[in-house]
Amino acid sequence: MKMVIIRHGESEANFENYWTGWLDVPLTTKGKEQARLAGEKIAKADIAFDYAYTSVLQRALITCQTVLEACDQLWLPVDKTWRLNERHYGALVGKNKEQMATKYGAEQVKKWRRGYYEMPPLQEANHFDRRYQQLDPQSIPHGENLAMTVQRVIPLWQDQIAPLLHDGKNVLVCGHGNSLRALVKYLENVPEDQMDKIEIPNATPVLYEFDEKLQIIHKEVL
Repeated sequence: MKMVIIRHGESEANFENYWTGWLDVPLTTKGKEQARLAGEKIAKADIAFDYAYTSVLQRALITCQTVLEACDQLWLPVDKTWRLNERHYGALVGKNKEQMATKYGAEQVKKWRRGYYEMPPLQEANHFDRRYQQLDPQSIPHGENLAMTVQRVIPLWQDQIAPLLHDGKNVLVCGHGNSLRALVKYLENVPEDQMDKIEIPNATPVLYEFDEKLQIIHKEVL
């Protein structure tokens, strides 16, 4: 059984170096090209998927669509889920990282970005559109640390992805830096204090192969 995880291509926020979280920003032209090349790598590796999962944010959605188109699997069922959204950065959303480092210090910014239990300043009120209207408002955070992101992502693995893999299905998971970092932490049993060392580059497919007990038997960066 195979699973490929891939972070979205370069977004406008990546290019301009500000926090996005659940802010819905588009891909750059470069990001779209990165996604297409990633799909071609998957095609070259001859990986056939049965299902795909992505977040409800357009940078991941369009990456997922572009990848599937490039590997001639655009017809696949795609499940769009908030559980794969980027970490909610609270009141830091939309703020430039370098400017925040100047204001609060580089060490504090590093803690906000990589500290497992470090909370960002919370957003006073969320102003999201109807894509989240089916959720219990108490499920929608006003900011998340990495621990909360892990807790949000893992039910998706346990309830949906793992059963598919058990049934011999292959799955594509297209998400964001921190939602995929959370999944990798769980799958590879990475200690909390080592989670900051998990790197998830833009539009780089990572292949996992599992045995019948869903133990990892092979990992490869395509």
